[in-house]
Amino acid sequence: MLDKLFWAAPPRILGGWGSRRELAPLLRQQGYRAALIVTDRFFTGKSPFVEELRQSLDQNGIDSLVFDGGIPDPTVDVCRQAEESVRTSGWSSRVDHVISLGGGSNMDLAKMLSLTLKYGGRPQDYVGEGRIPGQPLPHIAVPTTAGTGSEITAGAILVDPDSATKVAVLANDLRPRVAVIDPELTETCPPKVTAEAGMDALTHAIESYLTQDATAFDREGAVDPAYSGRNALTRQFAESAIGLCFSHLQTAFEAGRDRNAREGMAAGSLYAALSYASAGLNAVHGLAYALAGLTHASHGSTNAVYLPYVMDSLLAVREQDLATIARLAGEPDAAPSTLARRAVVRTRDLVAAVDIPTTLRGFGVGEEHLDELVDNGLGVVRLTKAFPIQPADAAYREIVHNAFHGRLNAETQLA
Repeated sequence: MLDKLFWAAPPRILGGWGSRRELAPLLRQQGYRAALIVTDRFFTGKSPFVEELRQSLDQNGIDSLVFDGGIPDPTVDVCRQAEESVRTSGWSSRVDHVISLGGGSNMDLAKMLSLTLKYGGRPQDYVGEGRIPGQPLPHIAVPTTAGTGSEITAGAILVDPDSATKVAVLANDLRPRVAVIDPELTETCPPKVTAEAGMDALTHAIESYLTQDATAFDREGAVDPAYSGRNALTRQFAESAIGLCFSHLQTAFEAGRDRNAREGMAAGSLYAALSYASAGLNAVHGLAYALAGLTHASHGSTNAVYLPYVMDSLLAVREQDLATIARLAGEPDAAPSTLARRAVVRTRDLVAAVDIPTTLRGFGVGEEHLDELVDNGLGVVRLTKAFPIQPADAAYREIVHNAFHGRLNAETQLA
């Protein structure tokens, strides 16, 4: 049960409807006095949450400075702009913690700032795993969507405009010190954001549930690995997340004010992150990165389209696990082989139900792009090596072609 177990998470997680109001008193007790709030202009211009947070901090003796220049897929340049904003405000030596408010992009930017504000240099100086010089500034993450899981993870990703590539820094010390999971913050998310974030959460749960075992995972000699394969603990979190996402995502998409659905998805996203943030991911994310690079479609949607096809490719090696997923999704009992196939089809049907394309054609991909998608997906070596089928080349090719044509072996075998 504990063989090769390695698991890391924030030391404090606050959860529940309105739990954000508990944050400032906790920070005061921990001795913080000057917060840099990293967010975007939606939250400063069209939402009360930033001003509410600042007032709460002020009431607890904590000063705050706001940087609201966050953007989707933040760049190295935005990070430098934030640093300059802190410097010109005279806060360079004052900031003792960073608070992110928003989606995964704002959390990525805050993680990188927690590093560069303390140690200087450029984000590019820390690219890779375990290359940071020490503990960054404490980062407190307040997500406003239910899906990304960045409030739990060890990674920070920015885009480097000079090379048009993503700069990734991985270190367990980049995990936030406090994660605030307040479903009330997600209540006004529009249906499209709800769907894409929710499918991201389900992908995290299923992909980490099916990934390489910890006993087979290549840690490349790391003694403090960001990812280390699935184990008994991550699987428990993944199972909880899978059940919650299948139960609540469609309702949250169709009825955004449904409090039970919002709470269910917030919990599902959290549990999925507590699984994948240690177990790691594989083919879905690797191929999704390639698709996003080609089409610039959102991360959640590119994950969603590939998820059932990757599950389909694993029928022979993860049948019992897929059967469990079907049970968690509410499928009636049957033989494991039948249940495994139902899990694949049920997942594809959920993608369609939340209005995300179920084929690559739906993203405008042409047949001439398929080889490029396969090659670029395989090129994400960290994820490719964690795929349960090795070597992965033939499986990736079949996944991409099936996703283009909308072809599921599981559906054919159930017919």
